Amino acid sequence: MIDDRSRSLLKTLVEHYIADGQPVGSRALSKFSGLDLSPATIRNVMADLEEAGFVSSPHTSAGRVPTARGYRLFVDSLLTVRPLEARQMGAMEEALNGQPASQIISSASHLLSGLTHFAGVVMAPRRGASRIRQVEFLSLSEKRILLIIVTMDGDVQNRILNTDKNYSPSELVTAANYLNQNFGGMDFEQIRHRLTQEIQQLRDDIRPLMTLALEAGDAALSENPAPYVISGEKNLLDVEELSSNMKRLRELFDLFDQRSSLMRLLDVSNRAEGVQIYIGGESGIAPLDECSVIAAPYTVDGQIVGSVGVIGPTRMAYERVIPIVDITARLLSSALSYQSDN
Repeated sequence: MIDDRSRSLLKTLVEHYIADGQPVGSRALSKFSGLDLSPATIRNVMADLEEAGFVSSPHTSAGRVPTARGYRLFVDSLLTVRPLEARQMGAMEEALNGQPASQIISSASHLLSGLTHFAGVVMAPRRGASRIRQVEFLSLSEKRILLIIVTMDGDVQNRILNTDKNYSPSELVTAANYLNQNFGGMDFEQIRHRLTQEIQQLRDDIRPLMTLALEAGDAALSENPAPYVISGEKNLLDVEELSSNMKRLRELFDLFDQRSSLMRLLDVSNRAEGVQIYIGGESGIAPLDECSVIAAPYTVDGQIVGSVGVIGPTRMAYERVIPIVDITARLLSSALSYQSDN
């Protein structure tokens, strides 16, 4: 534990370093802390904080910078979060409303990266069985038919069917109408179960088309989507602390491509409540040792289904990024829950 004077000086140091990226000396601390302390006293306090692992001294400067431990103390007990303005929240809400689920996820990722100028990541919802709103068949050429599937959450899937015979436009309309009238609102597993019992009653010429449509539709909707959507990775090229180490930067971009390690971190966030902050090595992922990850879970109808997050340098404006992540998670929850109810 450190005393109030040390905490106040550490808070000033972290805020000043985040603002301009330069090591902070005792003169700046004396000026900005509001404490009536001599330079000698401030230097003694800084020496104690350095010995305790909260700050470090770069070789090229007499000033000090916060360590991951210093950032952790700052975030946990010294940070004053800035609420978002109503105008900004309104713009965020507008950016996520009225889109299909798949587009909302992508929009949320772009929103996070655009507002923070770091990388925004959204873990896609765990996908349950998709229910069918509408099916259409469109003739492309002889024995080639386009199957169009629209799900209840607005996703559209297209698959090409290669048939053994030519189907007339009227036959295709009849087949689509049969599926839409009898199986709308069901998933393909339910449709398969029902059709197994009813397929003998179908006309012989339509039966093969139904079988093909079932197989293609089931395959299309059971494919795993990308586990998460990430946007703004190139923003990290503009971060001096990261771009100065190209080896680490390449490892970071490899991490984004491999996905599995980052998925494990986001899964941990899914099991927690509220905003989670991983600073430097706390993530347990080596390429993130010089980064911070701020993540929060989002829900659909009260059930946690994924998480949103921002990946940036440890020197970030936490007081601004934390509420952006928090509000994005809440708005995404609201938008997806609204869709599931309609």
